[in-house]
Amino acid sequence: QVQVVESGGGLVQPGGSLRLSCAASGSIYSINGMGWYRQAPGKVRELVATITTGETTNYAEPVKGRFTISRDGAKNTVYLQMNSLKPEDTAVYYCNADVVKYYSGPTFRYWGQGTQVTVSS
Repeated sequence: QVQVVESGGGLVQPGGSLRLSCAASGSIYSINGMGWYRQAPGKVRELVATITTGETTNYAEPVKGRFTISRDGAKNTVYLQMNSLKPEDTAVYYCNADVVKYYSGPTFRYWGQGTQVTVSS
């Protein structure tokens, strides 16, 4: 089994910062990529940022220049540094990991349970 666990959410004022963490553990041979998505009330889940094993990053337009994704491959952990937060960033943030369980095996995507981020004064 594979577990993906997010942490670091909370309440922050507009203009503030938060750092989210996400750790994958369990039956993991390798991880091809990790990412963050978010879902606001009444909206569909949307991409926030992704990062590959080669450290190639991709960001959604609304967060470019404000959010930074990074990873620690040795710890199977991905981070999301969120600066200059806006009320429209309020959402449940979900982490995913594209996991390979054995050599030359297929890739499976695992999701965490999500962590709430609320930006409000």
